[in-house]
Amino acid sequence: MAVEEYIPIPLPDGTQLAARLWRPEGAEQRPVPAILEYIPYRRRDSTRLRDDAIHHYFAGHGYACLRVDLRGSGDSEGVLEDEYLQQELDDGVEVLRWMGEQPWCNGSVGMIGISWGGFNGLQIAALQPPELKAVVSVCSTDDRYADDVHHMGGCLLGDNLSWASTMFAYNSLPPDPEIVGERWREMWFQRLEGSGLWLEKWLRHQRRDDYWKHGSICEDWSAVQTPVMAVSGWADGYSNAVFRLLAGLQVPRQGLVGPWSHKYPHQGVPGPAIGFLQECLRWWDHWLKGVDNGIMDKPMLRAWMQDSMPPTTHYPERPGRWIGEPEWPSPHMEEQALPLAWPGRLAGAEESVPEREMSLQSPLSVGLFAGKWCSYAATPDLPHDQREEDGGALVFTSAPLDAPLEILGAACVELRLRVNRPVAMVAVRLSDVAEDDKATRVTYGLLNLTHRDSSEDPQPLEPGRHYDVRVKLNDVAQTFPAGHRLRLSVSTSYFPLAWPPPEPVCLHITTGASRLCLPRRPPREEDAGIRFDEAEGSPPSTASDQLTTPRHTWRVIRDLEEDRSTLEVINDSGTVHLEALDLEMQRRTLEWYSYLGDDFNSARGETLWERGFRRGDWEVRTVTRTLLTSTPTEFEIHAQLDAYEGERRVFARNWDLRIPRDLV
Repeated sequence: MAVEEYIPIPLPDGTQLAARLWRPEGAEQRPVPAILEYIPYRRRDSTRLRDDAIHHYFAGHGYACLRVDLRGSGDSEGVLEDEYLQQELDDGVEVLRWMGEQPWCNGSVGMIGISWGGFNGLQIAALQPPELKAVVSVCSTDDRYADDVHHMGGCLLGDNLSWASTMFAYNSLPPDPEIVGERWREMWFQRLEGSGLWLEKWLRHQRRDDYWKHGSICEDWSAVQTPVMAVSGWADGYSNAVFRLLAGLQVPRQGLVGPWSHKYPHQGVPGPAIGFLQECLRWWDHWLKGVDNGIMDKPMLRAWMQDSMPPTTHYPERPGRWIGEPEWPSPHMEEQALPLAWPGRLAGAEESVPEREMSLQSPLSVGLFAGKWCSYAATPDLPHDQREEDGGALVFTSAPLDAPLEILGAACVELRLRVNRPVAMVAVRLSDVAEDDKATRVTYGLLNLTHRDSSEDPQPLEPGRHYDVRVKLNDVAQTFPAGHRLRLSVSTSYFPLAWPPPEPVCLHITTGASRLCLPRRPPREEDAGIRFDEAEGSPPSTASDQLTTPRHTWRVIRDLEEDRSTLEVINDSGTVHLEALDLEMQRRTLEWYSYLGDDFNSARGETLWERGFRRGDWEVRTVTRTLLTSTPTEFEIHAQLDAYEGERRVFARNWDLRIPRDLV
């Protein structure tokens, strides 16, 4: 193998992007297909070890692999001002053109990426660059408004603050002087001055406007003319997109969903991890080399049917089995509708249920044990026993099942309801209740009721008026054993997973006119033949030493004297030394989400990031802080950015902003 640590890629405006290249020796004489990963997460240090495992592996099987830092990130020039801007996509098209012209590339290129790189792989495919022949998109979405880290069902997600804080910290970091030389400080200050506060940009778009439609390939499925492998996990925030991509795209496509969180499947947690890189190689060999290896004979959708498990915040392994569907939507599915019945029953499918009203007004405590919208499984961030949450919800529980029940896809809840406020939300959870009464959340959904008909043109509610609404739950594959019960839980708040409405809401649900619809899937004999190889990957290019002890914790703190509740998240990776670069990296994240009593205007989200690098006498550190609060009419943001060389603060900036609430 030949590995080139730094390759500058020129763009038409004179900006240079930084890349790292793995390629087979002799590729300049015998050109090979190429694979691109194009993301902002610092290829030289932050993702170095992960990149080695993937790209060295692909290169060892006959591909030239290029890992590129976006404009304004890592060692690339320029400033990164937001995610998925047209400039980013145009730069990506130029990178593909440049790759196709290199002597080691035969002109055929594939794109792979997880999260950001999964997004822009699909977005760039929609621009139809001639070099791009296939895409592997992991943990991504086709719809930036409806199904991304920012909103869910028109509700503002807590992960919107968390993710904005992540990029606030990344954008504050300098390039490496060993790569860019004495320009590093000038480039650093350009970023500190120019990247901006992305949380402000996002909060100024609270409905599905053109800002979110940009980069959402669901706006025109036909624009994508490239074969797509779409991948995610049930603990990830992006599993729904796999099903929409399979249903919406008009090109050769495959979907793969395992038990995993927001990770590549060869690193998959919860396990079992799979030989994902081998699966990718079969995809690349077929679409980039023309090898007839049978990859397209596999089922269009392969998914992990999860067995029932007791509730816990982290699973090393998630028992289950692989299943397959030849197409999606599948002709093998059966809808089963269970009416909601007074005084808290989930009735049988054939049962006649009279209409009666039930009411609730949830406390802010519902949601403290919800876990994270997008699990990284680096901390105990999965939902806890749902009995902790159900005291503040209306619950509808079925009789014990006579036989096992398996579902695949999206359950939904149809509700007839009325509320006493013009702005309200509902959170709906489906749980597996074991014979010992422990309740494991299987899936959930949110709906901002002002978005009941449209997220482009939301409308306030008329207090007291009855509405029929439909709440889609996240797609899932799950087995409910005989003897277990199904439980549907409905609440009017779900903080901090979602930001609460401006005021407490009293919700009335009409039983008999409301129901749970399940996507029932009968077992199929063909499932037994679905298998994956054991996980493989290449070894790292450098030793890494953990110099300080990492710490990852989630704590729910209830101060009964002040009646204050706080979710505290600590994600401290400590200090790591990369031997080959003689570089120390430090990363620490703290998050606090709190409220006081039942005061909906006391909701508060606060984040603190510290990032640092040290090599010899070069030492830099940045500290970013963000505080989000709200009133009934506004969101309030207070943010700080401080940058240090050694112990000397060299840059400081504060933000104090008020942004009107738009039916959120």
